[in-house]
Amino acid sequence: MEKDNPFSFEEAYGRLEAILEQLNSGKLSLDSSLKLYEEADRLIASCTSRLTQAEQKIEMLVKTRESKLQLDALGRPQTEPFIPA
Repeated sequence: MEKDNPFSFEEAYGRLEAILEQLNSGKLSLDSSLKLYEEADRLIASCTSRLTQAEQKIEMLVKTRESKLQLDALGRPQTEPFIPA
């Protein structure tokens, strides 16, 4: 977990969903809405950072396993759809 965010990714994502519900309710004051928006902004940054880190780890694992990273025509890592067993 990050120093400034005590939530796991899943908890942060859940909190974002709760904030979205509150903001969409139309029952909050402007000040309350702004505070929630600021909290959501921090949570989005944290989730984005964690997703980027996870993507980089996966790319490294693929690169290590296959000796080189497989790239598509645009230079992006090739991906395959995830099909759960």
